[in-house]
Amino acid sequence: MDRWQDRVAVVTGASSGIGAATAKALVEAGVVVVGLARRMDRMEALRAELPEEMQGRFHLMHCDVADLDSLTAAFDWVEEQLGGVDILVNNAGCLFAGQLLTQDLEKLEQVWKVNIMGVLNCTRRAFRSMQQRDVAGHVVLINSLTGETIINPPGDELQVLNMYPLTKHGIKAMLEVLRQEFRGFKTKIKITSITPGVTDTEILPRGYDSLPMLRPEDIAAGIIYALATPPHVQVHQLTIKPLGEPF
Repeated sequence: MDRWQDRVAVVTGASSGIGAATAKALVEAGVVVVGLARRMDRMEALRAELPEEMQGRFHLMHCDVADLDSLTAAFDWVEEQLGGVDILVNNAGCLFAGQLLTQDLEKLEQVWKVNIMGVLNCTRRAFRSMQQRDVAGHVVLINSLTGETIINPPGDELQVLNMYPLTKHGIKAMLEVLRQEFRGFKTKIKITSITPGVTDTEILPRGYDSLPMLRPEDIAAGIIYALATPPHVQVHQLTIKPLGEPF
């Protein structure tokens, strides 16, 4: 991680779970981190947990990645105050448990806006920043095993994932399209998809907590591994599963 010392990372969904664990791990690794989230109080509590000498490297911005104006304002601030984005961790995501056939349409559309358009719009801004400064940056996409297969619910429960796996399959396709575009634009920007198995976060639907689970820190460690690879090495996709996972 030496080459990332004092460089700028933007982490979306940094108020809890994988985003919070990643923001903390990056700050501890010497990176300047901008956490984007709607719940500022959660990020303030996370910053307070850091050693005092590290707290100045963790900047907090209120941002809803589904709102283009909010997202634009956050990235404008990063460019104006910190010079630009070197690392982007697209972690923000949402899931409203229910069925595709009966769930409220506004909630289904919100999942699409956050999980697909939020990722795309953040990546477009980060790419612009990296390209203009000729930076060999790194974009990380947080995917899910549901981007590989539609996981059956535990027991006799109804399937409740609805739009979530649809968006995560979209992230898998976005990974390869972006990789090809980064290459086509003659950049040295890396892109990595992290695919966790069941992880103990707030987004986990009821019933899945009976399965073997990863901790958010396990996923953050995978992100650090991908970032720490030599310049000629690109981790395309990293799948992390808890031991004993049944699928």
